[in-house]
Amino acid sequence: MASGQVSKRVKFKSSVKDPGTPGRLFLTLERLMFKPNSPNSATKLNMEFRFVKNHKYTKEGSNKAPMLNLTSSQGVSYIFEFESYDDLHVCKECVGKALSKTGETPKPIDTSEVPSEQPSTEELLLRMNMLRENGELQKLHMRFVSDGILTEAEFWATRKKLLGGNFSKKSKQRTGLKSFVLSDTKPSTDGRTNKVTFTLTPEIVREVFAEKPAVHQAYLNLVPRKMSERDFWSKYCRAEYLHHAKNANAGAAAAAEAAEDEELALFLKPDDILASETRRKIRCVDPTLDMEADEGDDYTHLPDHGIVRDGSKEITESQHEHYRRTLSQELNRHAAVVLQGTPIDEEQLKDTQTVAEALKLSKQGQNASNEETDMNTNQDRLSRISKMIEIDDLQASSDLPLAPLSIKDPRDYFDSQQATALKNSRDTSIGNDPVKRILSTEESYASLRDSISHVKTTGLINPIITPEAAVKVLSVLTHNISSTKYDIGKNHGLSFLDTLPNTSKEELLYHWTSLQELLRHYWSSYPITTAYLYTKVSRLKDAMSKIDSQLQVIWAISSLCNILFPHSASFM
Repeated sequence: MASGQVSKRVKFKSSVKDPGTPGRLFLTLERLMFKPNSPNSATKLNMEFRFVKNHKYTKEGSNKAPMLNLTSSQGVSYIFEFESYDDLHVCKECVGKALSKTGETPKPIDTSEVPSEQPSTEELLLRMNMLRENGELQKLHMRFVSDGILTEAEFWATRKKLLGGNFSKKSKQRTGLKSFVLSDTKPSTDGRTNKVTFTLTPEIVREVFAEKPAVHQAYLNLVPRKMSERDFWSKYCRAEYLHHAKNANAGAAAAAEAAEDEELALFLKPDDILASETRRKIRCVDPTLDMEADEGDDYTHLPDHGIVRDGSKEITESQHEHYRRTLSQELNRHAAVVLQGTPIDEEQLKDTQTVAEALKLSKQGQNASNEETDMNTNQDRLSRISKMIEIDDLQASSDLPLAPLSIKDPRDYFDSQQATALKNSRDTSIGNDPVKRILSTEESYASLRDSISHVKTTGLINPIITPEAAVKVLSVLTHNISSTKYDIGKNHGLSFLDTLPNTSKEELLYHWTSLQELLRHYWSSYPITTAYLYTKVSRLKDAMSKIDSQLQVIWAISSLCNILFPHSASFM
């Protein structure tokens, strides 16, 4: 237990009389896990100790095999047989410590795998109508739910499409950013003092982080190590207030405050992360399509472009121009983030720290994919450049030094080829007799007359059909003709079910439908990772075993009643 884990060879049993599945048991203070020796074995267990209710073990000297019995909160027993009592004592001590630790810090039982959602009144009415209209569904409901094989939630979980998807408490579809600009946080004043108030919500904060990567990176670097969250957003709102200022000296004022406060300068200066993304996109432009692709494509950085962020159209030649933002820059960046379509979970909007961490994880995945895409794009770009940069008219001659073909008389060349082909055709043979390709009229007539005479004398060497195939066809036809007299006036399209009595037929179809229902729930429970799923699978196996025994009875009765086709009962 020094390493925090105990591993022993055991046999996992479902009951005391069960021979058991050999494997290895792993125990920690949090969970227990059983791995069978055979990789093809389906008997596996991986369960946390908080699901274990109590444990029992055999006492040494009782002339019984050393076994440990763990009982889950669902009432399921897990029995492990050890090779020696020493191994049992080690595991018993570990289980005792794990259970005592669980008892000191009780945790609620994880019921995430148990479908126990309380249905609404509307859904209950719809279920009742479906059971009333569908007799087969009503029989299955009475058989499995009333007998406790399936719970109400488990039975209806496989029929969500029939019930419709309008009853879920919250939509599973994650929403993206809204088209209107939330990050355009406009201040409000009380009209009596010079106090300016900004309102920030987690949704607005997320949009600010998405549209302004420099602000997001500054938050991760500064909060809470160098400054509090309140101070951080106060400086951000101060920078936004300076950008909103509608006067000609707004750029100079922003530059002056940025020179005095380095942290405030992070929000006033242009976003370096956005600039690097712009350069990366420009490098991905195919030069064979746009020969002038350079930084000039990013026209938003050019002076005197568009409406300034404060709403003025005044053209000024200022050394502080880079501290001012244009409206087109804001709208273009917001449109790019909206089109990117990053989904939003409601859990990500709890607080600012959660929003920042969630966006950081999503950015890491995007950066990894962007790096791989950039590498592939760069390779394609270089290959296209190497192909398109070469001009055929300016390239040297690429003719290989070949000996010129000199044929004095073309007839010699073609006649020699024809002679070679004729020689090869004469060399081919069928059997041992060479085939002569060129015959005169008299020779052809003589050959045909000899062939006819040979057939008249000896007959055909190869029969039209082999004797074995002929005997097989005759035997099948004879059997079908002899059995036709027993089927006169009867429908040959009848299946085996049609030959059974109506009672047996309906019962057989009912059992078949029940098995389909149980198998659907059985396979949907794999892999078995919790005690709840193990209990559910055990109940389903017992129910299918009962149906199998009932089918054996029907088979016995049908085999006695089936007189016309006694061999067909085995197909059931």
